[in-house]
Formats: sequence, structure tokens, C-alpha cells
Amino acid sequence: MALGLALLCAGAAAGAQTMMNVPARKATSLNGYWNNIIDPYGHGNGNYMRDRTFDGTRLQDYDFDTSTELRVPGDWNTQNPKYYYYEGIMWYRTKFNYDLTPGNRLFVHFEAANYKTSVWVNGRLAGEHEGGYTGFEYEITSLLRPGQENSLVVRVNNQRLPDGVPTMNTDWWNYGGITRSVYLVETAPTFIYDYSVQLSKDRTKIEGWIRLKGDDVAAKDVQLAIPELKINNTYKTGADGIATFSLKAKPELWSPESPRLYDVAVQFGSESISDRIGFRTIETKGDKILLNGKEVFLAGINLHEETVGDSRRANCKEDDVKLLTLAKELGCNFVRLAHYPHNADMTRTADELGLMVWSEIPLYWGINWRNEGTYTLAVQQLTEMISRDRNRASIIIWSIANETSVNAERTAFLSKLAGEARSLDGTRLISAALQNVNKQLAPNLYTVEDPLHEALDLFSFNEYIGWYDATKEACDVIEWSLPADKPIVISEFGGGGRRGRHSGPDAYFSEDNMVDLYRHQFIMLGKIKGLAGTIPWVLKDFRSPHRVLQGIQDDFNRKGIYDDKGRKKEVWNVLKEWNDAHR
Repeated sequence: MALGLALLCAGAAAGAQTMMNVPARKATSLNGYWNNIIDPYGHGNGNYMRDRTFDGTRLQDYDFDTSTELRVPGDWNTQNPKYYYYEGIMWYRTKFNYDLTPGNRLFVHFEAANYKTSVWVNGRLAGEHEGGYTGFEYEITSLLRPGQENSLVVRVNNQRLPDGVPTMNTDWWNYGGITRSVYLVETAPTFIYDYSVQLSKDRTKIEGWIRLKGDDVAAKDVQLAIPELKINNTYKTGADGIATFSLKAKPELWSPESPRLYDVAVQFGSESISDRIGFRTIETKGDKILLNGKEVFLAGINLHEETVGDSRRANCKEDDVKLLTLAKELGCNFVRLAHYPHNADMTRTADELGLMVWSEIPLYWGINWRNEGTYTLAVQQLTEMISRDRNRASIIIWSIANETSVNAERTAFLSKLAGEARSLDGTRLISAALQNVNKQLAPNLYTVEDPLHEALDLFSFNEYIGWYDATKEACDVIEWSLPADKPIVISEFGGGGRRGRHSGPDAYFSEDNMVDLYRHQFIMLGKIKGLAGTIPWVLKDFRSPHRVLQGIQDDFNRKGIYDDKGRKKEVWNVLKEWNDAHR
């Protein structure tokens, strides 16, 4: 078996956490308005609130039927002014009727809820999940009340935890709630669970696997169909329920200039799941990044999963199109989805628009590197991210961390995690945003000393010369001493400016200063040998509890190239010119 296919199968064996491509299945949306009850003291963690019925004769402190409502999907912070800063427990309830085909199975699938979630169906616990940005699901077949109304109660707790991923301190808003879509998914007793359809590294074959889930998965016929490539083949599963394939093909390659996608169907019995998949390769050679065997420069931008205009958690394709269209208008061919996995429509939209993607798990700042449970949670979130998006051509980089301080425990933790990422998916680059702490080898000679880079495919780091470090004029004379055998990517740089504030080039938070800073930055970056990508911070102004300067920040990080309403700042022209000259 070829190495690439062996890695794909290893990823399948490691196991997805949820079934793939839920909207393409027999899925019923539970999106809408759900009753909610705030619970800051955790009173509902006892024997009540989960699904209690009152007869109207006893005293009660809460009642879902008369409670307020929150939109699902959605964060609670921006739906009700009372919840703006709230971090704690919120209870949700919705009711549904469902006629399940006899013998079939029913699952409840959450695309994400932040951060710890417990789910009850008709008063019985279905399951619990930790992690705010990846999906989870539970089978509820035995919990269903056939022919009756069913109650689905969800407890969501977004309190930050010292051993969590992310941990206590983040520079983005801790949006609470059921922040992405919820579905009921009906399946046969044995069904397609997940699949991988990829282009081989030599670009001569399409290879991958289809995996079944159920009690009877061995020696079953599964089909792969790609009509435009005249592929319609049948394969037989092994004892593990996995059928592998490798077949000669010459598809048109996906790229930012030509984001070609193919209709792909995987089939088992009466079940057929449709997808749109692009085929491309990504690799490094020396200090170059090669897309489809050709050198590519990552003309990028960072962005948070926060909407244009009302600055809430983005949760649908319409939200994602607006964000990624801003990136395209800026001349970008690449986006870094900071600092956690964004919703599934974001990466699908990137496929369609032709934007390469860096996707990241939220190992951010002060993680408890010595805690085994934290490592287990990091592997879980990495697995959930890769499992969901392994067929997205746009994703070229899996990132395992951002701005983590260098020490032995951290380097061992992340080096091991990089190995986990490669075992899950050997077809993409593995990286992390390293932290420059202004290390000087000599006057005006800077470096980044971090042994983690040995476990990574890129040497990517964040630097804020001219904003947090040194002066912007220093950029004109600074040189960098960096590894010569890997592509260099500046994963963050920039500075803040409030749109419409003009106080001269030396005044912090003025548009004039922001323009001047970027011009000096580009003088410095243009001198870096092996520079393969630049990813300024950040696409648009976004909410952050760290940014409280009244009249300027007002709970927003103001480093956006656009403001929170999606309006261009003057620095837009400087960055657009750089992108046009380099991509």
C-alpha cells in the first residue's frame, strides 16, 4: 500500500468523532428558537430542570414553557444585553416529533456548542462533550418516544477552565451557547460514517477510503462515483468496515486561480452521500511551498469567526461568504482561520472561492502542558477538526498551536501532537504560530529560537515590530536570521487603528500610524530570504474583553484591515498592493 494511502487508513482507524457531511444525509434541522434559562449558580445540576413537568400546584423557580428564547444556532452574548459578559451555565430546551422508520437509528448531531455540553432526551442523559468549536453527536434511538412529543434539553457551560483547550486567557470573545446548527440524523442500522477522497502526491491517482459503522460492516459493497471523471466503482469493506481504493485519474487541479470542484458520491445500499471535492497537492521543497508542484506565495489574512456588521459568532454560509469575500477583495489567496476550527460552511466556501486555508485548534497562550487530560483533550479536538474537513481542498495547513511560550514540557507536548496530526492526515502541512520575543543576535539582527520548528513543515511565527516591539522605523534596518531549509511564513503582524481617526503617523490607533507601520513592515519582510507567506492580523475588527480603551477600542481589537462594519481602512490599499505583487 502506498505511504499516502497508508496514512489515510491510519487516520480512519484513529476514528472520526462524528459522522461526516451531516447536511447531505437524511437530516432534520432543529434550528430555531429554543427556550432558555440562565443558571449562574448551577442549581440545575441536581435532579431538576433537565426535563421536569410541573402540575401547577407546587412552587417552582423556573419553567421552560414560560421562559425566554434564544436563537439556535447563535451565541447568547449578542442576543440579549443581559448576557453580554455572561460566562456560566445556560439551559436550552426544544421539543420535536419524529417518526423513525422501524429498525433504523436516530442521532442528535451538534456542529458545536461552547464549551462544556450535556444533552438529555426525555429526561435521560444522551452524552457530554468538552470543546467549543468542533462537532459531537449521540445516538438517541432508545431514548425516543415514538408517536409522542420529545423533549431535548441541553446544558451549555462556557466558563473558562485552567486545564481546558483553550485555557483561561484568550484574546477573543468567549461566545457562549449552541453556536452552530443542530440536526436529527436518521440512518440504517449500518451506514456510511466517513470517507476520504484525495489526490495522490504524484497527482496520478485518486485514493482514499470509505468507512461503515454498525454491527455488520464486513464484506459489504460500497461505491465511489465521480461522474465527470467517469468513475463508478464498487469496493468491498474489510473486517474493520473500511474499503480502500486507489485508481488512476487526471482531474483538473484545484487552485486559487481555478477552484475546480467535482461532484462526488459515496454509496452503500440505498444510502448515497453527495459532496463537492477538489483535487490538489501541497508540499514543501527547501524554502518553497508547492501547490500542485508549483511554487505558491501565501498572500494571506487572519480572521476570526465573527460576523461583519453586528459582530456576533458567525454560524452560516451567508456569514462566511461575507467574511471570505472581504479577503478576496483584499487580494488574498489564503486565510488563517484563527484560533480554533471555524464552522463547516467556512471551509466549504473557501473551496468554492479559491482560498487556501490554515485551520487551527485553540492551544493558545498559557496551556497546562503537564496535564495528561489537557493533552487528551487537544488530541480529541485535533481529531474532530481533521475528521470533519479532511476532504476540503482549501485546507493546506493543520496548525497545532498559537503563541505558546518555549519550555521543555510545551515542546514535548506539541511535538507529540504534531505526530498525531500526521497520523490522522499525511497529505497536508503541519505548522504552528511560533512566538517571536524580540530575540536579538546583534544590533538590528533578530531571530526566533524555538526547537518546536523541527517537528513542523513551516517556520511560521508572529511578530509585532513597530507595535508591541521596537519602533516601526526600526523595520527599515532589521534583518532576520532564520532557518534556510524551510519556508518562512509570518503568521501575524500589524497594529491597530480606529477607522476615521486621523492624528498623524506617530499617534497610536490612528489610521495614519497604521498605514505607516505597514509600509515599514513591508520593507523588512521583503528582505527575508525564503519568505513564502504573510498573514497580517487581522481581517476585521473583532470583539475582545482585553480591549477596553474607551472611545477607541470599546471591547474591540482594532487591528482590522476593515472595521467591524466591513468598511475599509486606509491601510487596505497598502496591503492590497503587497498582495497583488506577491501572490
